[in-house]
Amino acid sequence: MGRSRYKFMNNQTPHFITCTVVNWLPFFASPAMAQIILDSLKFLQEHQRLTIYAYVIMENHLHLLASSQYLSKEIGDFKSYTARKVIDHLKERKADRMLLELNADKSRSRTDREYQFWQEGSHPEQILGAEMMVQKIDYTHYNPVKRGYVDEPIHWRYSSARNYAGMPGLLDVTLFSL
Repeated sequence: MGRSRYKFMNNQTPHFITCTVVNWLPFFASPAMAQIILDSLKFLQEHQRLTIYAYVIMENHLHLLASSQYLSKEIGDFKSYTARKVIDHLKERKADRMLLELNADKSRSRTDREYQFWQEGSHPEQILGAEMMVQKIDYTHYNPVKRGYVDEPIHWRYSSARNYAGMPGLLDVTLFSL
């Protein structure tokens, strides 16, 4: 049996993707850590490696609606790069307690590394039409509202909800419209 029922299908179509920090640790509560994610996504956009339609960065996970010619590879590269940057950031700041957590939460099968930042997999769901796209964009934008952090999606800085409301966001996105 395969490791997951979630698989990248036709890479040219948008997918809803979730990336979660191991043990749901709240690393992105730190603006510096969230900035690592934003900078990496921006790099992938600028180099035309990833098209982002919507996103939200929560304290311990993120959701993306994205497409790419090589989506599975790009998400893998994104997770690898951001994990390395986060671990380097923690080492520079001598955040030994946090590094210990990333070591303790490392999958036992991962003998090639000292730390593990992301949970394995990204649960990609291929978007199968406009209705599903709108539903996933709404789910993404309302994630911080559902968690009780804000009253309105546009109040969450780390989201594309502002872009969809015609306001400047922290990251440009390709707006989806019917």
